[in-house]
Amino acid sequence: MCNGSPSEVIELCYLNCNPSIHSSHEKNEKNHFSLGSTHIDRGVNLQYDTVMDSTEIDKAKALIIVEIIEYVPNSVVIKTVMKKTTGNVCAKSFDAGEALTEKIIPFDTFVQIIDGKAEIVIDGTPNFLETGQSIIIPAHTANIVRANQRFKMISTIIKSGYE
Repeated sequence: MCNGSPSEVIELCYLNCNPSIHSSHEKNEKNHFSLGSTHIDRGVNLQYDTVMDSTEIDKAKALIIVEIIEYVPNSVVIKTVMKKTTGNVCAKSFDAGEALTEKIIPFDTFVQIIDGKAEIVIDGTPNFLETGQSIIIPAHTANIVRANQRFKMISTIIKSGYE
């Protein structure tokens, strides 16, 4: 359970899945609370509204991927599925109107939509994906992930092979 400050939760989120998260819903108050290993942090001054669970999924157990993560109103939720030095796999849910700010990372990112519909903007070109569709965001390419309606996705980043 996290007992740290809001900035520690954001840092934890950054270190685990490296997203830049921005909520389109302005908040006037700062709140921080924990639900088991899921952390919720809200604050307008921080420009973050995220729920982060940094514990990995149990290995050697069957799971229904779309059920490992829930929607939270006005939030982006991130659940670490697997994290290694060579990459990570995260499940993410976006409430309608939420988005990840434009970012550029030095690795390819494989995105698969597991529920709903998403808008993935790559180098200024919008791509509209539905459940079951995937896209690879090339390394060193500006991208934005937007939720025109709520959706869930799996993102996989492989950090090796770029030497």
